[in-house]
Amino acid sequence: MAEFVVNPQRFDPYKNFKFRVRWDGRYVAGISKVSALKRTTEVVKHREGGDPSTSRKSPGRTEFDAITLERGVTHDLEFENWASKVWQLQASLGSEVSLADFRKDVILDFYNEAGQLAISYKVFRCWVSEYQALPDLDANANAVAIQHIKLENEGWQRDQAVVEPAEPTLVPA
Repeated sequence: MAEFVVNPQRFDPYKNFKFRVRWDGRYVAGISKVSALKRTTEVVKHREGGDPSTSRKSPGRTEFDAITLERGVTHDLEFENWASKVWQLQASLGSEVSLADFRKDVILDFYNEAGQLAISYKVFRCWVSEYQALPDLDANANAVAIQHIKLENEGWQRDQAVVEPAEPTLVPA
């Protein structure tokens, strides 16, 4: 059972289809899919010589998985401009990478069904490790053209300042 403090009548957890992504202080248009925020901590096994034949376990290094953002192909250049900061074709020798600003913090805002901000995560020091400008093109397909970027990152954290909103009640007229 989900626990909601401000809205104790709520039983269902939040749906996964209301979200927005922002960087550089602006929301990025058209993002339709964001991969999971996932971290994995390695397990370090050890045992002392006098221990029985069992191992002890302790936490080791923590890795944060890359995040993939997808959206339909449009004229918006946000994905391409950021990807070009990591590597730019035909740049002068030594300036293929924009070392000063190729990393960005990304904010993932997650909303309830009423469109109220419910949860927010900040993803730290992201940079584009993969950019797909166009998908496979197929004259026989009936699909939207999707582009994506893959963001390497150095961790993420929930914004504790964003609290559960008081959900509105509709009053019949």
